[in-house]
Amino acid sequence: MVATRSTPLTHKRVLTIALPIVLSNATVPILGAVDTGVVGQMGLAAPIGAVGIGAIILTAIYWVFGFLRMGTTGLTAQAIGADDHGEVSAMLTRAMIIGIGAGLVFVVLQAPLFWLAFKAAPASPEVENLARQYLHIRIFSAPAAIALFGITGWLIAKEQTRSVLVLQLWMNGLNILLDLLFVLQFDWGVQGVAFATFIAEWSGLALGLWLARAGFSGGYWRDKARVFDHVKMARMASVNGDIMIRSILLEIAFVSFLFLGSSFDDVTLAANQVLLQFLNITAYALDGFAFSAEALVGNALGARNRTRLRRAVYLTSIWGVLICIVLSIAFWFGGGFLIALMAKSEPVQMAAQHYLPWMVIAPMIGVGAWMLDGVFIGATRTADMRNMMLISFAFYVVSILILLPAYGNHGLWASLMILNIVRTITLAWKYPALEASADTA
Repeated sequence: MVATRSTPLTHKRVLTIALPIVLSNATVPILGAVDTGVVGQMGLAAPIGAVGIGAIILTAIYWVFGFLRMGTTGLTAQAIGADDHGEVSAMLTRAMIIGIGAGLVFVVLQAPLFWLAFKAAPASPEVENLARQYLHIRIFSAPAAIALFGITGWLIAKEQTRSVLVLQLWMNGLNILLDLLFVLQFDWGVQGVAFATFIAEWSGLALGLWLARAGFSGGYWRDKARVFDHVKMARMASVNGDIMIRSILLEIAFVSFLFLGSSFDDVTLAANQVLLQFLNITAYALDGFAFSAEALVGNALGARNRTRLRRAVYLTSIWGVLICIVLSIAFWFGGGFLIALMAKSEPVQMAAQHYLPWMVIAPMIGVGAWMLDGVFIGATRTADMRNMMLISFAFYVVSILILLPAYGNHGLWASLMILNIVRTITLAWKYPALEASADTA
């Protein structure tokens, strides 16, 4: 689909954007399983731990730049809605400059970064040595990995999510094939897994640039005055900074949830880990519709069309709620089967079943926050997102202090639900102003 300000807003358009993202997300856990599986064939524990730790360290580093994906989507979608083709191309160039530049900084600073990472997450000497071998290869694809955030955000804004799916399938498919070749055939071990990802990410950047070739069809992308316009650059920095602060607070909340859960017995901790996979499934399913909201809301706001903005919010939210109703029903009837599939220990299964009702209500509690995030990203009302996240995080902390001592693990799960409830309420409170801004944008 080629997005324009006059393309009708329909259910089909929402699904055309959303479904490729849902399918794309489904490939992510498959790659992780293959990475673990191929090194597991070596018959040693250390390589599995090394790949796991190395991947977590890089994921944490790259995750900080998730703002580049979200900010690029919102700003590009608004430029599309305003029929500002020059700005659409310039946004792609800016995103590439930030992504590649940040990646090069990480390459230069890899020694202190990895030192800090292993101080924070110490491992045995054998695991650390193997993890360092993995990291010293993969870090050289950091420019490609981070730049791909920008390309993905730009493609979503253009409503070219099929291209995003093609990109994800190519990268993960190539990665899996090279895993099998380098580790099982060439016996390169942990380094083979790292080289597979290194090649997949750089080839992914090349493919991504080709898929986004429309952005290079005119001369706008290399117009320095336009690309480095100080007003546009300042706007992009402001949007990305707000999203980064919001995302860091959200990540702190989830990390603290994991750390606080580790204070319980091993069975409860394991049960929580199993149940968190239900939240991951919900996130993978909702991503597509939240991304649809980003693109369609940004487009409507750029066109200064309040009616289209309201319809974009309505259509995407309807689908988000429907998906969450289906997930809640599925978790209610099939949760036990999923738990048994993920955990063979009977005590862990019983504990997970005990807390399963939280997973049944989690999709319906979280859908408001998830969809409103997409709406506010598309509208680039990121200061509101940041401020409402600060309020929500404060409620989460207070909930932990009160409910955790009183109700244990139930209190921990309740606090996580409260975080999403407050996020929904506070963003909904700010929504009327967002809608009104369509008249003055």
